[in-house]
Amino acid sequence: MAAVLPRPMPQPVDPPLPSPSAAPVDDPSWEQADLLSLTFAAPAASLPPEPVAAVNPAATPTPTPAPVSLVPPAGHGPQRLLILDTETTGLDPDRHHCIEVGAVLFDVPHRAVLSQVSFLLPCASNEAEAVNGIAAAISQLPQPWQSGLACFEAMLAAAELVVAHNAAFDRQWFGLGPLPEIHKPWLCSMEDLRWPAERQLRATPSVRDLALAYGVPVWAAHRALTDCIYLAQVFERCGELEQLLEQGLEPRLLYRARVSYEERHRAREAGFRWNDPVSGAWTRRLSEREVGLLSFPVVPVEELPERRSA
Repeated sequence: MAAVLPRPMPQPVDPPLPSPSAAPVDDPSWEQADLLSLTFAAPAASLPPEPVAAVNPAATPTPTPAPVSLVPPAGHGPQRLLILDTETTGLDPDRHHCIEVGAVLFDVPHRAVLSQVSFLLPCASNEAEAVNGIAAAISQLPQPWQSGLACFEAMLAAAELVVAHNAAFDRQWFGLGPLPEIHKPWLCSMEDLRWPAERQLRATPSVRDLALAYGVPVWAAHRALTDCIYLAQVFERCGELEQLLEQGLEPRLLYRARVSYEERHRAREAGFRWNDPVSGAWTRRLSEREVGLLSFPVVPVEELPERRSA
């Protein structure tokens, strides 16, 4: 009889690796894991060996990002302006009220308007309605002026400098009634900025004349936001704006021109005013640099309360 050889035992076989076709189609977690492995994983044979010694962390410190400062570097001037204007029921803050506020947040380096707001404040009467065209009854209509005021305060917080055309008039209304006090520096675009001679403007131009000199169309007057828009569009077209702002922020004193009656035209052409604010004198606020550019002598006078004129 032939001998029967023993049958070899079957060897265990590893289960096959799953393939994309074997995965459930509706399992997004598998698809995401598989996509990540295809994107970031490398074959084990191509990976370099792990280094035995770790790098000393003290020798290569992790760089820390430098903090971002919102304050402009020294000598660079203001970067954000809050251009504002007011309309009022009269000239005297002791008897009258602010009836409208307009404001534009302006970025100097980019010559760009970032935000703008305008709102009416409810008033019982408006003695200046013939000037600004705002009826008191219109100011009393339901409208979210409180939200407008909150937006204005946020824009004020984002600005470094407040600019107004005839700032002496506008600034006296803040801190009264619902309007907040403003503790940031002010700049008057009528008094403090010396516009280029080629624009052929008088020493203290109106907003309308300033806009027209820079090719800005004028479509309305004596509303707060429109005057702010005119000024912002002038700034957009002003290539020397940084220099104008820097010189406009120079400390100033009130000076009286020492000119004879026959020479009074020299003071007038230099922007001096007669009887304002000193009676019987030609005066203007000037910096030391501007005094040195005059062709006639001047003497400083005691500062007087800022005039109240619209």
